[in-house]
Amino acid sequence: MRRTAIGSLATAVATVLAVTALPATTAAAAPSASSGLTASDDSFYTYDGSKPLASYAPGDVLKTRTLQYHVLGIPTPVQATQLLFRTQDAQGRPSAGVTSIVRSPSGDGSKAVSYQSFYDSLNPADSPSRAIAGDVSLGGLIPNGESLLLVPLLLAGYNVVIPDSQGQTADFAAGPEYGTNTLDSIRAASRAPETGLDSRTRVGLAGYSGGAIATHWAAVLAPSYAPDVNRRLVGYAEGGLLVDPAHNLRYIGGSAVWAGVAPMAVIGAARAYDIDFTPYLNSYGREVFDKLEHASIVNALGQYPGLTWKKMVKPQYADPNSVPAFVEAVNKLNLGSAATPTIPGYIAQGNGGVFEGTLSNLPGIGRGDGVMVAGDVRSLARQYCDKGSAAVKYRQYDLLSHVGAAVPWAPTALTWLNDRFAGKTAPSDCGRIPAGNSLAPEVPTGS
Repeated sequence: MRRTAIGSLATAVATVLAVTALPATTAAAAPSASSGLTASDDSFYTYDGSKPLASYAPGDVLKTRTLQYHVLGIPTPVQATQLLFRTQDAQGRPSAGVTSIVRSPSGDGSKAVSYQSFYDSLNPADSPSRAIAGDVSLGGLIPNGESLLLVPLLLAGYNVVIPDSQGQTADFAAGPEYGTNTLDSIRAASRAPETGLDSRTRVGLAGYSGGAIATHWAAVLAPSYAPDVNRRLVGYAEGGLLVDPAHNLRYIGGSAVWAGVAPMAVIGAARAYDIDFTPYLNSYGREVFDKLEHASIVNALGQYPGLTWKKMVKPQYADPNSVPAFVEAVNKLNLGSAATPTIPGYIAQGNGGVFEGTLSNLPGIGRGDGVMVAGDVRSLARQYCDKGSAAVKYRQYDLLSHVGAAVPWAPTALTWLNDRFAGKTAPSDCGRIPAGNSLAPEVPTGS
């Protein structure tokens, strides 16, 4: 059973990532019509209670529904429970989040995996819960494809929790908000009897790329924000992690495939922290930002080759650090300045970004997997080792890109999580992780 599940997971990852890497011409032909409940007519997502949202505790369940799990708008025999719950946004304000829970046919509710999707979109309509409820959108192709990844987990006896980790305003790349949404999703799932989970259920965190952002920020914030959840976490397994967004902006600038993700991340951070970047943009920058305001990653990959920060801003802002709002945002999102997880972790990272058209090798940044900077991830892992935190297993794939590294990551992540649930001692690579980059906060120009 275990070997079969692992093999199935590797095959599923390859299939899902093939969808993620669709070229622009194929993506443009993908379905954009809606089937089933649509983002505009589904009242489930709106909190309409008489009590103020702030009067509820984080993780309190506000609404519950059970529906058929849909794939590409087609209902399957599998049922999912969806919850509207109270959480908070990046600025600590009360908000309502949504999560979906699928029960294992062979599980007893004692263990669950919180799987964070890499749906990576600035459009709430592309969230996993919308896809599960039956929506079909271009950006929703990713969570629809990720349905394949749930099968090995369900077969292994795990109930699976799938949060809309970016929140209902789709604040792409706003890591702290990803973390609170994920942790409160686990709280909500443990409080709703329909899910089969309760306050004793042990939970593992897993996610790749955008899902790694949510996974890691949940692990970082859990000790302070959700100690009740942290006590039940067995570990986090992730790959392709965003650590220092300022480095990533420079790394992917001018690249062939990933350059368009940079303005998406700036838009997401601006949305999360109520920052107006318009005064800094030139006419072309405003055009790009307007076009991507509600875009999915599939609208950006490969469609802005050669795009750089400098091409989008007025001449006096050619240095990103000359924009105070930029410095403020990226420093809030820098994991190097965040707390240290108290649970063991498995972190995988590709370093063959040249295969995805990212050729840069800038001083202090170096190479990566095409979008994520390998030196940043190494430094973060070493930082945890130096602070004596829980064990960190680190694996770098020098010949694999962002998409490619996910294939070996996924089955290894499942095996690693199985071992944590089994109570085995977590492996550590501390002392063997190569040096990386400085993760010091950005300093405004002229300071």
